[in-house]
Amino acid sequence: MSQASELIHKDLSESIIGAAMTVLNALKPGLDEKLYERALVIELRKRGHEVNAQRPYEVHYDGQLIGTLVPDLVVDELVIADPKVVTAFNDTHQAQMIGYLNITGLKLALLLNFKNARLEWKRIVR
Repeated sequence: MSQASELIHKDLSESIIGAAMTVLNALKPGLDEKLYERALVIELRKRGHEVNAQRPYEVHYDGQLIGTLVPDLVVDELVIADPKVVTAFNDTHQAQMIGYLNITGLKLALLLNFKNARLEWKRIVR
């Protein structure tokens, strides 16, 4: 397998998705997004990951600070994990993650959907 065809942060992605599956299996669908987010922080830390929840990133335009961006979770300073409770991922969710990746300088975001009994996820790569 060539370097170009390998998934970026593959092992970390698998660990995050596994943690999300554990959380969903324990809590079941139907809860508020923030509850899944908090449980995911606990599960990821149990697995030895560094998790920053709601860490603000400054946003600049033309050299001036215009505000802050606050991703839900940043895992091991490498991957944004964004828990959702939605019927389906849409273009807005993907565009938001691309914006987050651009501002944070990270290369991978994972959208995690806790809406149904089976976890859904989507990788967004910058």
